[in-house]
Amino acid sequence: MKMFITGATGFIGTHLLKRLSQTSHQLYCLARKNSNTQHLKEAGATIVPGDVTDKRSLLEGMKGCDWVVNLANIYTFWEPNRRIYTDVNIAGTRNVMESALENRISKVLHVSTVLIYGKPADIPFTGQSEVGPARFSEYARTKYEGDLIAWELFNKKKLPLVVVYPGMVVGPGNPKYGAQLVRNLVERRMPVLAFADRTNFMAYVGDVADVIVRALVKEGNLGEKYLVGQQISMGDFYQMISEISKVPLPRFSLPNSLTVINGQFMTFIANLTKKQPMWGLAIDALRTANNDVKGDGSKVERELGISYTPIRVALEEEIAFYRRGSL
Repeated sequence: MKMFITGATGFIGTHLLKRLSQTSHQLYCLARKNSNTQHLKEAGATIVPGDVTDKRSLLEGMKGCDWVVNLANIYTFWEPNRRIYTDVNIAGTRNVMESALENRISKVLHVSTVLIYGKPADIPFTGQSEVGPARFSEYARTKYEGDLIAWELFNKKKLPLVVVYPGMVVGPGNPKYGAQLVRNLVERRMPVLAFADRTNFMAYVGDVADVIVRALVKEGNLGEKYLVGQQISMGDFYQMISEISKVPLPRFSLPNSLTVINGQFMTFIANLTKKQPMWGLAIDALRTANNDVKGDGSKVERELGISYTPIRVALEEEIAFYRRGSL
């Protein structure tokens, strides 16, 4: 199959390309001019200059392709200009989906996030659960709006859509929020702990890549939603980091409510200085961390044959990768 991929230079995209390079699929990867495309070349992919905010580059890049994988998004909890979330996560998603329709693509796999569900009534929630009444970050809000556009085109225009909803993704090469938390603890930059009593939903990056590949090749699954991840308490997550890195955890914990207040102050300063909040303590990140994410990722085990990699293994690989890069 000829496959068009957006976001292939990102964290999940890098791991996905490694898997796809071992198949007979022909890969066409959208990339901005300033992106590092070395791993795309190594995977034998054809590089298509463009951006999801430029619909013409999408229309041209998809010509003759069979499948589309949309990984492009802004996954951060603070940006100096919040408009970028709307431009990429909403307008960019619409551009990809409409371009796929115009090019008569046979399958579109969109990668979303479990955070679009907010705090649903169902515990644990599944892909079929009603979303909660609120999102806890601009990232989650705009990803949700992008999802609504995709599903509307599925229902009204017969967009051949499948959506994957990963939890917090961990593993080697991670540049995202979770990795910053890990590094802060390993380097003893985090003075206190918070949210140890909360539950998160996490996925090994290799498992997410496997789900994408298996969902693509599976027949008869248009309209399906796949949650990817495992529940884990943040207290256990912290303890694993400490045991793997052999670095003791901070002795003191901060109440969750006080941590959120500190995040409001950190974000206020960041908005003034246009620099990232200290320790990554943006208010959107802390609002997200202060709400349990109790998803049910068993569908991918039953229907796609995925066996989840233990989160401890993911952390071992992530910490080893980080330490090699720090030498």
